Amino acid sequence: MPPPSSPNASGPVAERVGQVLGGRYRLVALIGIGSSGEVYLADDTQLRRQVAVKVLHPGLAEDEVFLRRFRDEAQMAASLNHPNVVAVHDWGEDDVPFLVTEYLGGGSLRAMLDAEGTLTASQALLIGLEATRGLEYAHKRGVVQRDIKPGNLLFDSDGHVRIADFGLAKALAEASATDPTGTIQGTVRYASPEQAQGQRLDSKSDVYSLALVLVEAITGDVPFDADTPLGTLMNRVDQPLELDADVFGPLRGPLERAGRPAADDRPDAGELNLSLMAAAENMPRPEPLPLVGAIAFDPVAAANADPTMLGRAGEVDAEPMSRRERRRQEKNAPVAPPPKPARAGSRAALDAEEERSGRRWPWMVLMAIIIAGAAVGTYQASTSSDPPVRLVPEFAGMTEAELQADVGDFWELEQRFDREDASIPDTILRTEPAAGAELEEGMRLVYWISLGNDFKTVPTNLVGLPLADAEAFLTGAGLELGTVDRRFDEVQPIDVVVEVLETQAQLPGGSPVSVVVSDGPAPRIVPEGLEGLSYPEAESQLAVLGLVATQTTQYDNVVPKDLVISATPVAGTEVPKGAEVELLVSLGPEPVIVPNVTGLDVVTAANSLTDVGLCVGETDGPANTPVIGTDPPAGTEVFVGTCVRIVTSEALAGG
Repeated sequence: MPPPSSPNASGPVAERVGQVLGGRYRLVALIGIGSSGEVYLADDTQLRRQVAVKVLHPGLAEDEVFLRRFRDEAQMAASLNHPNVVAVHDWGEDDVPFLVTEYLGGGSLRAMLDAEGTLTASQALLIGLEATRGLEYAHKRGVVQRDIKPGNLLFDSDGHVRIADFGLAKALAEASATDPTGTIQGTVRYASPEQAQGQRLDSKSDVYSLALVLVEAITGDVPFDADTPLGTLMNRVDQPLELDADVFGPLRGPLERAGRPAADDRPDAGELNLSLMAAAENMPRPEPLPLVGAIAFDPVAAANADPTMLGRAGEVDAEPMSRRERRRQEKNAPVAPPPKPARAGSRAALDAEEERSGRRWPWMVLMAIIIAGAAVGTYQASTSSDPPVRLVPEFAGMTEAELQADVGDFWELEQRFDREDASIPDTILRTEPAAGAELEEGMRLVYWISLGNDFKTVPTNLVGLPLADAEAFLTGAGLELGTVDRRFDEVQPIDVVVEVLETQAQLPGGSPVSVVVSDGPAPRIVPEGLEGLSYPEAESQLAVLGLVATQTTQYDNVVPKDLVISATPVAGTEVPKGAEVELLVSLGPEPVIVPNVTGLDVVTAANSLTDVGLCVGETDGPANTPVIGTDPPAGTEVFVGTCVRIVTSEALAGG
């Protein structure tokens, strides 16, 4: 039997403490009340861990439209895996639908603001940066949260933000238990203009709601808040968000853009994140966030929340009234005198004693009925035939179709999902009760289908590592090296990782992670037009391409001195970066030595001169007399083609 109600909580809420849902989740303490249900701290009796269980309103258990959408949205939410999104572990439908998530001990932004009043702009910036990262991740996967509010921004023990309730607002919107208009999805106080107008919602609606949440965190008031839900909604249509620069500083621009009434004029979550990061450069370092813890919750205060914050017909959303409204109510509230204690023996004391006795009497009657009922039940059980019982087979590793074929109609089946290393996706992981247990006909058999291996964190330090080291890091993280693409890189040496192609922060264990490695610098082409340039000019052109010039020289009777004759390798050749290109530089025409032709006849002397590339000039004297000299004289260094005058002996004697 559930424990009796505590004096600080309503009966239905307190009576769930101690209840076990799904055969494994024991509710320990109430930690929150919202428009869709209550949130409890719970013990997972199978995995021995603390979890959070959101128990939805009992009326939803009979709504087939909601249950169908709830299953779809819960499975979608369970597929989200990001450091800034609350992880969904499980869901089920006992007497009420419930959702099981990770337990976060830091409490919610709602609780933080209730305790602290406001945050600094720098503290709100921290929350905005992490919330936009979570929204960007979900939006890229086509998932819109639809109910961004302080109560759905939770903190882990280190103060990091997690966004909760992805998909739940959409499921509630399609339930028959919701507002008949079906147009308002989420909490009115943070609804976007398109929500107010009943338009189709996209990711920009989440961005608008987040802007309102951050403004409230800094100022204590929600923009455009009015005394009625309708007034609040109408205030937002066609009205831009205008903020005080003295209060918001660098955050003013990003938040005003996020709060524009037309969705097309707002940034998406990724763009807002970049704007917030840019603003952070001009803001002071924030103090640590004042976490209040998840158990700091008062169900009485939640039950007395402002009725202008109705998220669904007839339900309080547990978001607080505005600071303006709170001040007005406190000012006008009458002060009641404290009650006088009843004297012993007085009529009031006797009435109080009778009331206490009266409260005990129904419990005594109830216990008697339970005992009598147990006796009758025992007698009936002993006199009636036992229901058929079967041992639960070992279904692990089988497919769902094989399990259903084996069970048939003998047991009621309930499907759940989980991840487990070394498991095969779409096969059975385990059952509850476990294999070998006795289970009566018609009882529930819960089975878990594998979604694959557990998620592993992708290493962030792969860029700059040699490929072998990067592969070792991936193996150590429980992942595998995927495809290896190559591209030229001017900085990293060959076979060093220059890019990780995987964009997910986490992947199922064993998943491949593809990378790009350096193939070294791109090859160069020896340029045209080096011939005829001076050596410094040609050297400069090669240096621009990352090539190294070397110089050799030779005499050349055609190319002027100090100009390039040729290059090796020749123009158009592909060479690696840093390769040497040899430039052959002209020394000009090659010099020759005037030969000694003294004593030779003129013809022989002329042949000797022409043999070395000299020109034969005039002959002084008869051609049939011996040569006695030349001009220039023998041994003189001259250029090829220089004319040499031959002198004979008679000409000399005659002179």
